[in-house]
Amino acid sequence: MTNTSGVCWTIHDLELLPEDGKTYEIIAGELLVTRAPHWKHQEVAGNIYAQLQTWSRESGLGRAAIAPGIIFLTTDSVIPDVVWASQQRLAEDLDESGHLTNAPELVVEVLSKSKKDRQRDLEVKLKLYSSQGVQEYWICDYQKSEIKVYRREAAVLKLVATLGIQDTLLTPLLPNFSCLVQAIFS
Repeated sequence: MTNTSGVCWTIHDLELLPEDGKTYEIIAGELLVTRAPHWKHQEVAGNIYAQLQTWSRESGLGRAAIAPGIIFLTTDSVIPDVVWASQQRLAEDLDESGHLTNAPELVVEVLSKSKKDRQRDLEVKLKLYSSQGVQEYWICDYQKSEIKVYRREAAVLKLVATLGIQDTLLTPLLPNFSCLVQAIFS
């Protein structure tokens, strides 16, 4: 993560950055740069995507995406690991460039090994997603094989469950969705 204190970055500045395999995000005008994730990180993100996409195809209620761009404001643009958005949200909030311009219903982040990256997902992004209206936020920790589930309560995302390898992931957001946590970390 790069700290660029004193400079207010916008989505327009991102167009000038190199396409070098790094991920560039902006939160509250601060540029955050991360390297390509660990293999296991990507595997977990792919497993979550597969579970969500399978459910989406069966239900027809929405779609999942891996690493989509979300532009909340010109100073808040992020690339979560996985998102799920309803058909209505996609119809209303997907711009011509293929970026969401409003909060998807579900955001998933897979924690990296770096302390700064973990702090970003556990604190900074949690606050951003909460303020922007995300309904659920799942934080997956492949080192601990656990998922923290945050759900919107009284206009704020609150921790409602910490699921371990033997648990089943359920959510009222996705009717009849069910996934063994073990399947995500296998």
